[in-house]
Amino acid sequence: MNKNLILLLSIFLISSYLNAQQPNWDSLIKEAAKTEIYKPFPPIVTPGSSPQDAPSDAIILFNGKNLDAWYGDDITKAPGWDITDGVVTVNKKTGGIMTKQKFMDYQLHIEWRIPADITGSGQDRGNSSVILAYLGKIDGLFEKGYDLQIMDSYKNDTYVNGQNGALYKQFIPLANACKKPGEWQTYDIIWKAPRFNNDSTLKSPAYLTVMQNGVLIQDHVELKGQTFWTGNPIYKSHGASPIRLQAHPHASETISFRNILIRLL
Repeated sequence: MNKNLILLLSIFLISSYLNAQQPNWDSLIKEAAKTEIYKPFPPIVTPGSSPQDAPSDAIILFNGKNLDAWYGDDITKAPGWDITDGVVTVNKKTGGIMTKQKFMDYQLHIEWRIPADITGSGQDRGNSSVILAYLGKIDGLFEKGYDLQIMDSYKNDTYVNGQNGALYKQFIPLANACKKPGEWQTYDIIWKAPRFNNDSTLKSPAYLTVMQNGVLIQDHVELKGQTFWTGNPIYKSHGASPIRLQAHPHASETISFRNILIRLL
């Protein structure tokens, strides 16, 4: 075969091959458009200009001035915790506080501080908790609900499913992200409440995600039920519930809080 003819044939075949490999962009764009969603638009939320500023849709639970959003153990009286310079501090003599409003699913931001002069060790070293859905007390003493631990775990050892950041007796934190006593720390919590059928059986479990000081410490864990000091976790039917901040009677020193806000999910 003539060399020139072979060259022309080769060029033709290569050109045909390359053209065959080119995508049909008009067709692809039309196909991609079938899976594009444009409405409804997500609501616009204006974030705070700093970590201390609330998003535009947040409910302020503590504004540094009063505890109007909270009950004490005696709901007929104002909570007995002390407020100074925008900070509220646990008063163990008056017990814990709980929100007047009840919640299901939410995003909670809370800042807390262990005293710089903390004493004690183990569980007796600055102990409190965020009870994510408070369900009352057992024998007027032990709190029912779902307990996310707050305590001093900075160079302070205790059982790891009871240290700071633990979902008490159920899930060990993924990391110990504690700062030194005396420094402010943050929890950013995503809580998905459990659901129950009409016959009180469990329909779907609770889920929890927690960031401490910007570090992921609980990653969408599926709760086994309520948290207890003794015994195994169980679910019992309930609906929307308050959030409670614990005044642990055995804590060596009291814990302070500020900038508590919640977004409903």
